[in-house]
Amino acid sequence: MAKRRQFYQLSPVCYRVSLWKEGLRKSLADRRSGFRAAELRQEESLPVIVKSHRSPVLRRLEGVDMALQQSKRANLALAAGCIDGVVIRPGESFSFWRLVGDPTARRGFGPGLTIASGRVGTGVGGGLCQAGNLIHYLVLHSPLTVTELHHHSDALFPDDRRRVPFGTGTSIFYPHIDYRFRNDTGQPVQLRLWLEEDDLCGELRSQTPFPLRYRLREEDSHYVKEGADYYRVSRVYRLTLNGAGEQVNRELLLDNHSKVLFDPALIPPDQLREETP
Repeated sequence: MAKRRQFYQLSPVCYRVSLWKEGLRKSLADRRSGFRAAELRQEESLPVIVKSHRSPVLRRLEGVDMALQQSKRANLALAAGCIDGVVIRPGESFSFWRLVGDPTARRGFGPGLTIASGRVGTGVGGGLCQAGNLIHYLVLHSPLTVTELHHHSDALFPDDRRRVPFGTGTSIFYPHIDYRFRNDTGQPVQLRLWLEEDDLCGELRSQTPFPLRYRLREEDSHYVKEGADYYRVSRVYRLTLNGAGEQVNRELLLDNHSKVLFDPALIPPDQLREETP
């Protein structure tokens, strides 16, 4: 017997209706919870840089048309223009989609890479996950509270100039799969986000320095073959340091066991271990 299709699978119209329903459900939940979205944006930067980072936009990925990478760059520029300068005051929350809005062709967004159900595809507004990844990386270096986070569950591409621990990326999909954090500190913070040549750049800023500092560390990173499949394995920890640089906490953020969906021939031989018993 054939498996019965879900409503959203029946037609493009049904799919759009399903997305509208999920967006409405999230909006109603926000109203009930008293969600306070950060909306204030200012050109003047707060004085203290809590963390800064930049990531290359144009990566040469196996089987991916570079034209999609160029389109992703344009999408990221549009999204950065919606986010740059936002101030999150105490008690307020950052929501990626509340600031960026619907990434439609009418607004200038073009086709880019999308990821759904472990598969790589293309869609208007694709590639914006890179902005979510960078913002999350900045937030992890602060005492801000992450309230909504969706991870990619598979290793879709081999590393290409990776400078952050594998597995710390985010998934976002308009309107209901969001990235959010809340400011539970006693001072405002600010996000700066911009493109500089072919890099996406970001800063998390505050009014005064926070008393603790944070570092991310990926440990025991390797690949392993299990049956006919390959997996990427590692653990990502967040270290908390006091003003003297002494470690006061070590928190496990992720225990990665991600199925490799790219060509296993691209796995570096020195990172491949024997099959686990």
